[in-house]
Amino acid sequence: MSKQILAALAIAGCGLAMTAQADTAVTENTTIGGKAFIDLTSLDQKAAGTKTAASGFGLDVKRFYLAVNHNFDSIWSANLTTDFNYSSADAETQLFIKKAYLQAKLSDAFWVRAGSADLGWVPFVEDVYGYRYVENVLIDRTKFGTSADWGVHIGGKVADGKVGYALSLIEGNGYKNPTRSKSLDVEGRLSFTPVKGLTAALGFYNGKLGKDVEGSATPVVHTASRYNALLAYANDAFRVGGEYFISDNWTAVTSAAKDSADGLSVWGALNFNPQVSGFIRYDSAKPNKDTAPDRKDEYYNIGVATRPRKGVDLAVVYKHDEVKNAGVKASEYDEFGVWAQVAF
Repeated sequence: MSKQILAALAIAGCGLAMTAQADTAVTENTTIGGKAFIDLTSLDQKAAGTKTAASGFGLDVKRFYLAVNHNFDSIWSANLTTDFNYSSADAETQLFIKKAYLQAKLSDAFWVRAGSADLGWVPFVEDVYGYRYVENVLIDRTKFGTSADWGVHIGGKVADGKVGYALSLIEGNGYKNPTRSKSLDVEGRLSFTPVKGLTAALGFYNGKLGKDVEGSATPVVHTASRYNALLAYANDAFRVGGEYFISDNWTAVTSAAKDSADGLSVWGALNFNPQVSGFIRYDSAKPNKDTAPDRKDEYYNIGVATRPRKGVDLAVVYKHDEVKNAGVKASEYDEFGVWAQVAF
């Protein structure tokens, strides 16, 4: 938490310094925005066939981001993004820093960020998928990856924007836990847009997930790795796509036994008109192929979305998820309701 506080104070200090120099410059070069994910739903959740306390009706503010971005000049800028979330399922309320970084952008082909910033895979897939406010993308939903972390990040686009890349050297614990470890993890992505609307991408991750801590009573035994692939196409009428991942030892960094996992997500959407669309998605994952080879997670959603005005998206959605062990349901849930995204 100390790194997050120091980063926030440093960026705030920069903003105050610029204010003291010229109020008009700060007004012109500083932007403030936000985004909220809200849902009102009925949830029927079961564990081993018995309903859990999370079942029932509830209003959740899954995410509420407030972002401040300041441009010092044509190269240097800073970003601070806070995140609030509340879920009626676990009665959790938190306010924390998601992004806090200093950026130097030399051109569209190369930028570098220091601090907590977007990683290369999850935010990229969210943009391609288009319905993040309804559900996290595959590796985020199944906890085989996260969207941001503390470290040094580079990226850019070349070949007239047809080739994109991102590379991050990170601490590995995710943006909520900026603790030190003996080594840095690495995540990368290479994407291609050979023709308008068609996107292909490959990604990878390698590291200790922030668990290689000096003096820890739980030694690191294995290195976690993950490989990703995505293929999608979108135009004004529809979008289709899918992503796939395989991983080794993601859940077994400190365990004696090795483990592996894989998963697939496919989705499609049809635009009935510029304001209304229908969509569907299916995920299938095997999170413990070695230690629990009969364990399988299957998820799907189907819904209709509308955009009544700029910055507001509403969707009526039905979701189902179940985890089976050797064909026996270990857990499942059914959820129906309204999901919303509000951006400003």
